Amino acid sequence: MPIYEYRCESCSHELEAIQKMSDAPLKKCIECGENALKKLISAAGFRLKGKGWYETDFKSGSKKNLHETGGGKSKPAPTCSTGGCSGCD
Repeated sequence: MPIYEYRCESCSHELEAIQKMSDAPLKKCIECGENALKKLISAAGFRLKGKGWYETDFKSGSKKNLHETGGGKSKPAPTCSTGGCSGCD
């Protein structure tokens, strides 16, 4: 769930609240009790960079170490009859 920042327009108190995106914005300030909270626009606390997730992210049990077990992917069939060419690694 996202973390939203709020500032009271009455007393300038700032707070953060973890809310669902579908939740209504907070209105009542916990410091002064006025209905003067405004949601602030702020940058995310992290950035996703690179080519994707690590293979072990969000996996559990027997699916966790896919790299070590071959990941369920089969090797392509050899392109030659002996399997000794450079394309048959």
